[in-house]
Order: sequence, then structure tokens, then C-alpha cells
Amino acid sequence: MAEKFREPGVKVKVRKSSLFRKFFFTSVIPLLVSLVIAGSSLLILVTNYWMNEKTVLLQESAMSVAQNTSEVLYTAYSSDEDREAPIIMICNNLNQISSAIDADVFIVNTQGKVLYCKETLSSGFLLRPGNCRTHSGYVVGEDILKTALVTNYRGTGDLDGALTDPSFIVSSPVVVDGETTLVVFVTQSFVKGLAPYLVAIFRMFVFGAVIGIIVASIFSYGLTAKTTRPLRLMSAAVRQYANGDFSARIPERKRRRKKDDEIDTLITAFNSMAQALATLESSRRSFIANVSHELKTPMTTIGGFIDGILDGTISEDKHGHYLSIVSGEIKRLRRLVEQMLNLSRIESGEVTLNPSDFDISEMIVTTLLSFEQIIESRNIEIRGIENIGKNNIYADHDMIYQVIYNLVDNAVKYTPDGGYIEVAASGDDENVTVRITNSGKGIESEEINKVFERFYKVDKSRSYDAKSAGMGLFLVKTIVELHNGRIRASSVVDDHTDFIFRLPREVKVSGKINLTNRT
Repeated sequence: MAEKFREPGVKVKVRKSSLFRKFFFTSVIPLLVSLVIAGSSLLILVTNYWMNEKTVLLQESAMSVAQNTSEVLYTAYSSDEDREAPIIMICNNLNQISSAIDADVFIVNTQGKVLYCKETLSSGFLLRPGNCRTHSGYVVGEDILKTALVTNYRGTGDLDGALTDPSFIVSSPVVVDGETTLVVFVTQSFVKGLAPYLVAIFRMFVFGAVIGIIVASIFSYGLTAKTTRPLRLMSAAVRQYANGDFSARIPERKRRRKKDDEIDTLITAFNSMAQALATLESSRRSFIANVSHELKTPMTTIGGFIDGILDGTISEDKHGHYLSIVSGEIKRLRRLVEQMLNLSRIESGEVTLNPSDFDISEMIVTTLLSFEQIIESRNIEIRGIENIGKNNIYADHDMIYQVIYNLVDNAVKYTPDGGYIEVAASGDDENVTVRITNSGKGIESEEINKVFERFYKVDKSRSYDAKSAGMGLFLVKTIVELHNGRIRASSVVDDHTDFIFRLPREVKVSGKINLTNRT
């Protein structure tokens, strides 16, 4: 693809632009933000889910211990057996449940002081005298205890400073013979229970996110590079155009879809613009060469004859003949300057129309009479004048005269000796149509559509078209379109060429008219 950018042997260095970085980070940063939001949401959802599940598990354990304790105490109260046996059974159950759910399970009395816990029973199933060192300082607050004596309690906290870490706190009352005698409490630290779970989830998420970011970054880098490459190439091409080299073109992208996207449309428009610039530059160079040639030739002729008259080289009896030649060359220079001035007005983008009422048929006849001498000298036959009727139009007289004059001048120039020029004018209520035909070699089909381009000359060598700067037909087309008309050309090679234009009878235009968009 890169090799197509310029002609062989010319290297173009294309750097990654700031636009590339903007595109890349614009696509990657939202991904990172989305991952952070998704990760935070996931951790919140997982935390809430875990807390709910953990609370349910702890509550079920508390209810199980309360049920078991209630049954043990009921049996103990209804029998005369050893009073230590029920306590051993209760403490053993507390030890098993605590180990199973990795939580602290203990039983308090109705005043909130701890009576039984897993440490009350030694490994040999012997009761330890005295208070437990761990739970000796536990005193359940009045607010929590008031609720716990009536129903199951769920909450979080540190039991008024008794617990070292914020913890889950659940309870279940122990009811014996319809009376709450004890309360089972189960606590579990957030840090001890939740932290390892969240760390594991976080590690899995980070691992997946890193893999996703790497894959997305590679994909985004490739897509961004592919998307911005035409823009970088355009930037390099514009720098070439600024240096006068219009050869650069942007290669079209291979695409699977049938429809073009915005980049494809931009590439097509850019290449069309480049082609137009190249054509305009070629025309400009040709115009400079033509004008230089056409200014030099008459000035050389004028200077040579004037010098010959002044220094006596040309005899006095021939002064009139050579002065008439000088006069013709001066008129030729004047026409060239007028065309260049008109072209300058067009390039400036504004021109003023001064419409008036006149007969375009009379203008055609008058223009032909101005070429009478050269027409007779070359034995050119004029046809169709006898059939031209009166055709009045309301338009800019001087501009329409320039149209007629340039078309007749073009016809005379390309009509061979002994050939013919045919004119015709007709009209209806709204339009007038003028046709000027000349015999001759004609124009090739591939060039017929180019004759109205600025600075274009059919004969590049100037051998046949020695007195043309390639501006006449361009001005003709511009003036006709300025009057809301249309002009076209047709030709049969080695036979004839037709120029036909149509104008509205009344041109409703005033003030300054922009020609730039009409050319």
C-alpha cells in the first residue's frame, strides 16, 4: 500500500501523529474506566451477596445452637442427673459449631454476661473453673440484648468495644418452657471472613482485566493505525502539494462492505481534488508558456518593424504596409490582454453584469464582417446569414459580443482555405439558440469535453493554433453560464465542428456575480 503513495524512487516518511495517539487513548481509556466501574460494581455485588449469605449461615447456626441448648436444658430441668453433663454437652456443641463455621459462638444470660463458650470445656471434656479469658470482658449492650431476648437479631458492630474488629453479629434466644433464659450469639470478623474472599475475587478480576486490556490495546492500536493512516498520508501529500508536487495519491482501502464509509469518501474526494490540482497546475504552466510565446512573438515583430522604419532599413514607400502589420500585432496584444483581464476578474470571484436590449443576430453578422478581410483572403464560404432572423435578448452586450467574437475567431482560425463557416440563430418565447459550425479537421472525441477548460489547447505544439492562449473557450463557457445559459461542442473528425449555445431572452441578474462556483 505504501509503495502506491508516490512514484518509485521517492520516499515519504510518515510518522505517528498526535491524532493517532488521541484516537488510541480515546479508545483505550474508556475501556479502562469501564473495567474499573465493572470491577467496583462486581466487588460491591459480591460483598453484598457474601454478607447476605454469611448472615444467613450464622443465623442458622445460632438457631441450631439455641434449639440444641433449649433441648439440653429442658432435659436437665426435668431429671435429677448430674448437672455438669448438660453444660458439657452445650459447650461441646459450641466448640463444634464454632470450628465448623469459623466463627465465635457463645451464650449469655439475660443480663448480657457470657455463661458458656467453646473455651469453657477443655480438650478432656472437663469444665474449666472461672471465667473464660476471651469472653470475660464481653457484655452485650442493653439495646442489642433487648431485641435478642425477644427475637433473632442481625447486625454489625463491635459489641460496644468488646470485639477487636467490626463483625457480623447474630443471635437467637434460648426458650425453655416458654421463657427465654439464655441467648446464643454468633460473631465473625469482616476482615477474617470477607477479606480473603474479596482478595481471591479481585485477583481473578485483575488477571482477566489485564488480559482483556492487552488484547483490546492490540486491537485498538491496529484499528487506530488503519483508520488514521489515510489521514497521515493526506498530511504528507498536502506537504508535497505545498512544494508543487501533485503526483501523490492516497491508495483506496480494501473493504468487504459494498458501501463506502466516511474515510473512503474522504479518500475519493481527496484524490479527486489532487487530480484537479494537478490538472490546474498543468494548465497554469501551459498558460504561462503560451502567454510567454504569444507576448514575445508580436513584440518581436513590432520591435523589428519599428526599428527598421526608424533606422531606414525599410524604405519610406513600404512604411504603410509594415505599420499595418504592427497595428495588427498591437490589436492581437490588446485582445490577449483583455482576455487576461477578464480571466483575472473571474479568478477574483466577482464580475458585474450590465444588461441591455439588443439583437444577437445583428451581432453575429457584424462580427463576421470584422473578419471579412481574412475570410476573403482564405476563400472561406459563409453560410446561413440569409436565414438569420431578428432575435432580441436582454443581456450584457459586451460579454455576449465577446462570446460571439471568440467563437467566430475560433471558427476562422480552424477553417482550412476554401472551407466554410455556417451560422444559425433561432428562438422561442423564452430562449435563443446560436450555432456556429466550421469545416476542418475536427476534434477527437477524447478532447471534445476538454475544449472549455481554462488554458486548454487542442494543438499542444501551437503549430496550428499559433495565436491562442487557451482562454477563449473557457471565457465563452463562463459568460454563457453567467447568463444562465448552456453551451456544448460536437465534432466529426476530418469534417466539421459545432459550437451551440442557448441563452434566455431576458437575463434577470443584477449586481456582482460570483463566477468561482460556476467554472
